[in-house]
Amino acid sequence: MQAKSMITLECVAPVSDDVVDYDRRNLLIYAELLDADDAGLGWREGALDILGIDPVEDPEGARRCWDSHLARARWIVGKGLPLAILAFGEGARSS
Repeated sequence: MQAKSMITLECVAPVSDDVVDYDRRNLLIYAELLDADDAGLGWREGALDILGIDPVEDPEGARRCWDSHLARARWIVGKGLPLAILAFGEGARSS
């Protein structure tokens, strides 16, 4: 995996019961996080390879970003799935 230099991530993913534009923009990142976690990739390697955050320079920030985005990804494919299907469907139709 390579670091994503073109992504703009917040330090902490949104905490909302709604799907927001940030979720749409980062859906690929969420998918990569879920795949990496399922494959047993450690958060340090994932933070560097997927999120582009150096866990040596900022271990607390890297871990917080990893944890919050992974939690958001899990919400999207879990409880948030019905809302995500509607939101992403709307986005696809209006593009």
